[in-house]
Amino acid sequence: MNNLLDDYALVSPLRHSNNWLKLTVVAVGILGGVSAASPVTPLFIAVCMGFAAVVLAKVPVKFYLKLIALPLGFAATGSIVILFFFGSGNEIASIDILRYHLVIRSQGLNMAVLIMARTLSGMCCMFFLALSTPMVELFSVLKTSRVPDVFIELSMLIYRYIFVLLEVAVSIKYAQTVRLGYKDFLTSLHSTGMLAGTLFIRSWEQGERLYITMDSRCYDGKLAMFSSKKPVKAFELVLTSLYVISIIAISFSTKNMSIV
Repeated sequence: MNNLLDDYALVSPLRHSNNWLKLTVVAVGILGGVSAASPVTPLFIAVCMGFAAVVLAKVPVKFYLKLIALPLGFAATGSIVILFFFGSGNEIASIDILRYHLVIRSQGLNMAVLIMARTLSGMCCMFFLALSTPMVELFSVLKTSRVPDVFIELSMLIYRYIFVLLEVAVSIKYAQTVRLGYKDFLTSLHSTGMLAGTLFIRSWEQGERLYITMDSRCYDGKLAMFSSKKPVKAFELVLTSLYVISIIAISFSTKNMSIV
């Protein structure tokens, strides 16, 4: 999934937009969604980010819906717990399950919907950034932000070798599957242990080879990073301003709004 995200970011039309502008849009969206007192503002942010990802970044709708489905499922699980076990107020509905009487109250419903909306807006903001900005450019932004070089370089190397080791793991698992390495539970445990051990050895060897390679190329403790200047276009600035103003206006106008 991560590899696909970076693939979409590399071919996205928004890749050529100013990185700081995209970070501003995402930061405003996350802060606006988290600080909202009603679910209207987070839902508005989620719709805007979804529209930007699908229409402006040219991400396929089917892929985007699959992308947000899994984390949204985890958020729904937590919201269901809040719905039945938290809050007070008027009783809206009740259900009996295995001699347990579960009640949905107004405050619990409002809290559950608000948390779901906040989660959705945060996910949409982060996915918009991931689908429109390659990780290499994000590392460049961190570089200009005076983040310590050690942190940036370690992050770059870790990010790079996640996919290297993932490819090795997929190849090994495919070979094990062909040889009936996952035919039953005990065999699956044994194959998984062998896979983990092999990956550990491969990562150790790969790290040693990487150090030798970098040292032979006169590595002095710093990795060179190149960044290009991307001017902010007038249309992008106007659109971002309208987006920020809309979030502020909706937040203030709906701060006392509730579902029930």
